[in-house]
Amino acid sequence: MNYPKEFQNYFRCPDCYHRFLIEKDSFICKNPDCGKIYPVVNDIPVLINESNSVFTIQDFVEQRNTTFKNESYFYKIFRKIIPSSGNNIKAKSNYQNLLLYLKKQSSNPKVLILGGSIMGNGIENFINESILIFLETDVTFGPRTQVIVDAHNIPIEDFTFDCVIVQAVLEHVVDPYRCVSEIHRVLKKDGLVYAETPFMQQVHLGKYDFHRFTYLGHRRLFRNFTEIESGAVCGTGMSLAWAYSHFIFSFFSSKKMRKLLIPLTNLTSFFWKYFDYYLINKPGTLDAASGYYFLGKKSELPISDKELLKQYKGLL
Repeated sequence: MNYPKEFQNYFRCPDCYHRFLIEKDSFICKNPDCGKIYPVVNDIPVLINESNSVFTIQDFVEQRNTTFKNESYFYKIFRKIIPSSGNNIKAKSNYQNLLLYLKKQSSNPKVLILGGSIMGNGIENFINESILIFLETDVTFGPRTQVIVDAHNIPIEDFTFDCVIVQAVLEHVVDPYRCVSEIHRVLKKDGLVYAETPFMQQVHLGKYDFHRFTYLGHRRLFRNFTEIESGAVCGTGMSLAWAYSHFIFSFFSSKKMRKLLIPLTNLTSFFWKYFDYYLINKPGTLDAASGYYFLGKKSELPISDKELLKQYKGLL
């Protein structure tokens, strides 16, 4: 199995949350009223509740492309050469702060990453920190996927993790409130959540793209957490570059033409993102940022909507 042995006894059936009998090629629910069997594919357990997911277990048994499509060798080279319009200003420093908080909480913090098939922006130093124990999950096979998990039913025992990371994921789930409730459930008392979620971004994962949040909307999503830090993570310059590119794309119906246009749109708009180094902490950015982050601590007392309104920091 690819996952750390420390998590062996924490896995639970995603349908009924009972314990498993774990075998080499399957996870078998011990609940006699359930008894569901979940396969292990290429040493990766597939632990999803099909009745509450847009995916099926067979998708993974047959190793179909789910959210991500395999990129060609030439497209990977192209992405390295052509400048990107994306610019995550805060992630690296946010992860540094998160690590400091975790070191105060536990000697060997357990960290769940949802949507962790590939490494997220700015997470490189954090993920290589030796004191952290990671469980990296996703609904797609990838170079870092240890377990196939749908965040609507996280197949883990209550109060397991010191931290959950959900970076650029909640826009792609059908019910983000359900997923955040699951995050709350699997966190220990005073456990931490770190999230990044877009606001002013166009569709970027095809049919698996459902939600956007304003700054206050994002805070309300995490209303059962006490805020430690929050703000814009990608600024208005990035918003402008994305809007410009998609404005050009909208003139054409062909997917091939869109791919051919990406070098042109990137080369004529990427520079807007550099304004974000100056604008990222400006109040007006909170009204039009490309994306927001939230770092919070698990709480049993939700923030009220009246109190939420007092936290508006924009200019409108």
